[in-house]
Amino acid sequence: METSVLEHLQQSGIGEATAILYTQHGAKVVIADIQDDKGYAVCKKIGLNNTSFIHCDVSIEEDVKNAVDHAVAKFGKLDIMFNNAAIEGPTCPSVTDTKVSEFEKTLSINCTGVFLGNKHAARVMIPRKQGCILRNGSVSTVMGGVAYHAYTISKHAIIGLMMNTAAELGRFGIRVNCISSFLITTSMATDCFSDKDGKWIEDLACKIANLKGVVLTADDVAKAAVYFGSDDAKYVSGHNFMIDGGLTTTNEVFGIFNNLLPSIL
Repeated sequence: METSVLEHLQQSGIGEATAILYTQHGAKVVIADIQDDKGYAVCKKIGLNNTSFIHCDVSIEEDVKNAVDHAVAKFGKLDIMFNNAAIEGPTCPSVTDTKVSEFEKTLSINCTGVFLGNKHAARVMIPRKQGCILRNGSVSTVMGGVAYHAYTISKHAIIGLMMNTAAELGRFGIRVNCISSFLITTSMATDCFSDKDGKWIEDLACKIANLKGVVLTADDVAKAAVYFGSDDAKYVSGHNFMIDGGLTTTNEVFGIFNNLLPSIL
């Protein structure tokens, strides 16, 4: 894979896992993130010959533009943009109590940040007539009641953006997709469940999961990202790829498969 990748690290273990796996497949990776120390640390961990870091606040257009230009200047082109930056947003269960300022901040990162990444990745990909634009979603892209309001709205919004940009950019050979996963033990998850440790989060995920006997990890999402960026996915675009063990396709209200239905009839 002789490719150049630009990705936002953010807090998630998904960003680091994806950067590592891309380089293991021969890619050159630019990490653009607001957390300088963490970004540089990941670059050093992977190897400075295959990586580069640039400071980037994804909600600021000039930062995103500079990150894209840096990737092109450093490695000669940009093949893959992975919009991975996101925050949980206000942990407020009631829409009546959600502060507008916190709501807008969440959308500025989770939604506007993805829009800006798409805009400037497309700017340099269109002349080359090829490219891959990815964004990291979650089960909240297709469900309600899984996360708080601002986060859920932002994740639904990026699917609309994905479909529209896939429709526009296909004529230029640019593929646009989303990867949406179930609960993973990452720093974002531990921030959300601030009084719990990683083992507790993993146990919770296993308990409420539809698919039993396996544990979803950041590496699983990274493998999907590598697939979407490869020639194996050359005809895949406009797709929201769910890594959720079938969670979003099931509804256990009637309990048909766990003998609950007879007891409520």
